Parts: sequence; C-alpha cells; structure tokens
Amino acid sequence: MAKTEIILIKPVVGLGGESDQVVVSAGFARNFLIPQGLAVPVSSSNKRRIEVLRQRRADREALEFNSMSELGKSLNKVTLTLTAKTGDDGKMFGSITSGSIADALKTQLEVSLDKKKIHLEKAIHALGEYEVELRLHPEVKSSVKIIVKSSNPLPEVVADAKAEAPKTEKRGRRSEAAEAPAPAPAAEAKPAKAGKGSKAK
Repeated sequence: MAKTEIILIKPVVGLGGESDQVVVSAGFARNFLIPQGLAVPVSSSNKRRIEVLRQRRADREALEFNSMSELGKSLNKVTLTLTAKTGDDGKMFGSITSGSIADALKTQLEVSLDKKKIHLEKAIHALGEYEVELRLHPEVKSSVKIIVKSSNPLPEVVADAKAEAPKTEKRGRRSEAAEAPAPAPAAEAKPAKAGKGSKAK
C-alpha cells in the first residue's frame, strides 16, 4: 500500500493535531483528508504554514486547558442527584453508567461533557453517595459528588407515618394527664400564706 506524508491543518483523532507531519496511506490522504480540508501534502510552500499552525494549536490547547480547569473547579463543588428504580428490598433495577452521569450534567447543570471523560471503573448498582473522577483534559482531573436515590420510596414513607401517628396521640394524652394534678400545689400554698399572716398578727 502506497504511503504519503501530509501536514495536518486541523486535529484528527488518532493522527494528531495542527502542524503535525504524519505518514498515511495515499488513498486516505487523497480521498478523505485533503478533500475535507484536514491536511495538505508536504511541500516547501506548505512547510512555511507550519509555524502559523503551531501557534493556532498552542492557542487552542491553552484555551481548552483554561476552560477545563475552570469547569473542574466548579464541578468539584456540586452534587448531582440521580434517581433509580428499586424493588421493595431497596435493590436497584439497572445501573448508573457514565452515560447516565453525562445526561444528568446536561439536564441539571447544562454542562455538555463527553461520557468518555467520566471515569467510572464499573457501573453503580446500589443507592448511596459516590465520588466520580472526571478526566477533563490530559492535565486536568476533577471529581463530582453523586447521590443515587430511589425513585419510588413513597410507600415506605406513608407506612412510617401511619405507624408513628398513634404514638404521638398517646404522648399527648400522657402530657394532659401529667398536667391535671398541677393545680394541687397552688391550693396547698394558700393555707400556708394564711398561717404566716396569723403569726404576724
């Protein structure tokens, strides 16, 4: 297969960034990279463009680094809440994946993040709190706190409320009964005052 050397004028995944000189198959260069405006053949005139391309690449990478650093700092302070369906035993149906987290970032915080940048060693299968690593840039790592809650806890809450209702009523009755004999000491105090008055006379 014939090979040819080209200069990339735009970033191409798997090949490189602006100003990189790479060797690819002649057909790939002729039929795709050059017609799409992603690369130019290596020539003396095109080599002069390399410095301009390098500067453009440096500017783009600096901008990307700064924006990802800022994003990392802000995401470090927030908490995402995701809901999952659970059974009566509290076990989740399905799981929380990096795609689920990316969707939550989009809907809750209006942050568009490629799910490949969300580093989840394995999908989350249980309710609770998790710290998920974000690899936003080769030089920028961050994390986001995630709370996974059940989307159907209502029946348990209603049952607890019914169970507690009689207890509060009983407590109310006890307190009323305890307050009933309170006037008795006041009645005893009156004769005592009268006695003191008679001694004074």
